[in-house]
Amino acid sequence: MKSTVKITGAYHSEFGRLANETLYSLYEKAAKGAIKDAGLEPQAIDGVFVGNFSGGTLNNQENIAPYGVNAIADLRFKPHYRLETACTSGSSAVQMAAMAIMSGQMDCVLVVGMEKMTEVSTADVTKTLALATYWPEEGDKGVNAPCMFADLAKGWMSKYKYSEAQLREWLAQISAKAYENGAHNPLAQIQKPRSAEEILALPDEKNPIIHAPLRLHDCSLISDGAAAIILERGDLKANGAVALRSFYNASDYLDCFGKHKSDHYLEGAAFAIKKVLQDVNININDIDLAEVHDCFTITELLIYSALGLAEPGKEFEAIPDVTAGGKLPINLSGGLKAKGHPIGATGVAMHAFIYKQLMRKSEANQLADPEIGITVNIGGAGTSNCVSILERV
Repeated sequence: MKSTVKITGAYHSEFGRLANETLYSLYEKAAKGAIKDAGLEPQAIDGVFVGNFSGGTLNNQENIAPYGVNAIADLRFKPHYRLETACTSGSSAVQMAAMAIMSGQMDCVLVVGMEKMTEVSTADVTKTLALATYWPEEGDKGVNAPCMFADLAKGWMSKYKYSEAQLREWLAQISAKAYENGAHNPLAQIQKPRSAEEILALPDEKNPIIHAPLRLHDCSLISDGAAAIILERGDLKANGAVALRSFYNASDYLDCFGKHKSDHYLEGAAFAIKKVLQDVNININDIDLAEVHDCFTITELLIYSALGLAEPGKEFEAIPDVTAGGKLPINLSGGLKAKGHPIGATGVAMHAFIYKQLMRKSEANQLADPEIGITVNIGGAGTSNCVSILERV
């Protein structure tokens, strides 16, 4: 795939418990913010692609995509589409928008991702997220997101003969990295650093088991927020552009880890990563930064082997290499763990963050001279695995 798609503008809201925002206001601010950042007039937009996981259960609002017309009247009669692939809903919107450009149907596209999760109880959020399981055999039987990724952690420990104490220490290091990066991101939901030692020293009531072996500080956040980007057809040889060089979604069985797919290795993520790297003829050592899916700390740990940073079973060896000063900084934004995880916004936010980094305009942990970034966004129990390569050209 030889892309002719570039990112020309981006917007990223604060993430967190945004009491003064609605699903509609998040959509409007993100759309207008990205259009303004790209220096466009709304009339230039050929279509709108929206990532939103569950506006129906969380906000009593399905059919959210056409609200773009309410927000910006100049978008009337332009096509609006909503994409839903669980936690990769935003990345799916990016990919479909890029394909619309590559097909010749559109030249300039607005992509918006948003979720308003805090209007309902934690129990209702948990049930909503369980809708991303294979419901008849999983969600309806009490399986939820922590269950799915706890199974991944247990499968990994069993495969490689590690103890829960060993795993807990490695996962605490990943949490601590997220908190440290989030402390330097003014848009992050959590901006308080904690060391791994502090996390490990917390009493059980301050860091309870959510689903063994995962504890509270291993889990991402219930968040409100939105992000948006502008994609355009254009001459990628032009200075100052960020190209969407390659992207792929490796879809897998709907059910949980361990039934039809591995319970100790992220097969779908590894497949998609390998495919996009081969597509642009680079390897992991050419990547300058990554935003990856740390819905739970075990997910980020196993993404290290999917990226090729460490051998399967030795993922913890890569932890020193993925800090802000390491070989491949991962989740400089704070990730889902500290920045926040408004489901539909997450994939778009990953692209927006990498874009700002490559343009040297990031408000958070700006690297000196990044050239190439990668996003790794996972939906469900590894059921959707969306990966993108972005490069400044």
